[in-house]
Amino acid sequence: MTLNIKYFGLIAEITNCNEETLDFSEGSGSCLLELLFQKYPALVGIDFQIAQDHKIISKNTMITGAELALLPPFSGG
Repeated sequence: MTLNIKYFGLIAEITNCNEETLDFSEGSGSCLLELLFQKYPALVGIDFQIAQDHKIISKNTMITGAELALLPPFSGG
């Protein structure tokens, strides 16, 4: 499947883009992270979360090809 992933904050700086399309076979959030860490080794050790359809998901959640975003930590106010 083809995924459209949006990057924010430090993650966008590391990937040098705000959004990209990646080919991804079926799998969980952990599988997606493995793919991203191979492509962007500088992401290893960076604290961020995966959002799918505007909801934070765990690493065990299956990726469905829905809207995805990588979100760095943020503070509210």
